[in-house]
Amino acid sequence: MKNITRRNFLKASALTAVGLTIVPGKVMGKTFGYTAPSDKLNIAGIGIGGMGRRNLANMNTENIVALCDVDWKYADKTFKDYPEAKRFKDWRVMFDEMGNSIDAVMVATPDHSHAGITAHAITLGTHAYTQKPLTHSVYESRLLTKLAKKYKVATQMGNQGNSFDWCRQIAEWIQSGIIGDVYEVHCWTDRPIWPQGLQNPKGNVKVPKTLDWDLWIGPAKKRPYDPAYTPWNWRGFWDFGTGALGDMACHIMDPLYWALDLKYPTKVIGSSTLSNLYSPPHAEIVEYTFPARPPKGRVKMPEVKVKWFDGGLLPPRPEELAPGQMMGDENGGIIFIGTKGKIMTGCYGMNPTLLPISAMETFNQPKPSIPRVKGGNGDIWNTNAHEQDWIRACKESASNRTEASSNFSFSGPFNEMVVMGVLAVRLQGLNRELLWDGENMRFTNISDSDKIKIVTVDNFAVIDGDPKFDRQFADFSAKAMAEEWVKHTYENGFSLPEMPK
Repeated sequence: MKNITRRNFLKASALTAVGLTIVPGKVMGKTFGYTAPSDKLNIAGIGIGGMGRRNLANMNTENIVALCDVDWKYADKTFKDYPEAKRFKDWRVMFDEMGNSIDAVMVATPDHSHAGITAHAITLGTHAYTQKPLTHSVYESRLLTKLAKKYKVATQMGNQGNSFDWCRQIAEWIQSGIIGDVYEVHCWTDRPIWPQGLQNPKGNVKVPKTLDWDLWIGPAKKRPYDPAYTPWNWRGFWDFGTGALGDMACHIMDPLYWALDLKYPTKVIGSSTLSNLYSPPHAEIVEYTFPARPPKGRVKMPEVKVKWFDGGLLPPRPEELAPGQMMGDENGGIIFIGTKGKIMTGCYGMNPTLLPISAMETFNQPKPSIPRVKGGNGDIWNTNAHEQDWIRACKESASNRTEASSNFSFSGPFNEMVVMGVLAVRLQGLNRELLWDGENMRFTNISDSDKIKIVTVDNFAVIDGDPKFDRQFADFSAKAMAEEWVKHTYENGFSLPEMPK
């Protein structure tokens, strides 16, 4: 990563020039199978104040050797959990000082810095567990997918429901033909539960002493500190998060992406409550169209439309539900619509049922055919199944590894689809269904001359009893904006490795 790993790069270049190669023991273990399954991994946590703390607790069967966070006040509880671990604010310094002694990393920073940290770790031959959404942009997801394949490391996206039996059960039901060929799917969430639809923060606030604001900004554009951004509300700003779709679709859409053998959509269209240049809308609808795929199990895989709803918006209520009966659960759900029937689930694909629910009385469930993950049949919030499945994969040699359930060969393309849907909402002002070339990561029906109006100011006040509205728009090149959102420009000296061929 250019200047980010300059010290390691210069060291490696000097050794290569004189015909010497030094291979750390950890790399030998990963590549040639010298690490016995009984050995403990040396794991570093990066971004440890929120979900990262829970992930590390589920990894504490191993050695937690390093902890890195830009906000040491927010991270203090985790520091106390592992008092022997070395502490860092800058992950680049951590890798420079400890790179050869770190076997694996857990990355749970804000979305915009996932890719840079994870990509750097992978190029060092380090296994990676990265929180969802895997990346902030489509290009970053493609990059991590290819880097993981090139460096043969064990990977996992932190969509923990992927390791649970529900995902597999739904796939088995659908592929056994219970509801026929699926041609439409509806999915929804109650998120956001954090503020969205926000204006650009003013930023005239002193930076807390415990926070390194420049490191928090990382590859994004510089701006003044404001407590609106961190430690939690960054999800509600486009430059750092991906809103409710990016946050929850990696959970809720996971079972359908798996069961229907999806990859890249060909079309997408988004609509929402008022969106602006800085912050995701309060509520949105995104419709993806996926092309027909080869048959799977006993069913055909025709073209399928997948519709996403968030912010309290819901899909049409199935007529098979009795009055007063909840659709999904309080957090969201999925409805699969096939040529012979419907399946409804709760959030994460929990508690799948045929519709009408009375059909379950005579339903003969197909025999399990997809391998289960150890611990995947318990309480999603009280099991370490997802993290431990990744740890198992880390300890297996690359040549004989059973990959973790949501390894980057699966979660990379999946995340591409999710964050591409984010762009459909941001580009809704074009007033058209957008055509997507997944292989080349671009929209094909946005021309050089297309302009898009985006809200930059939206103020309201009552003055002398009269309402005063101040809503301002700016014109942008739609093609240039789409290209930037597909592949972000990295700022402040940060950069990414080259895309492997």
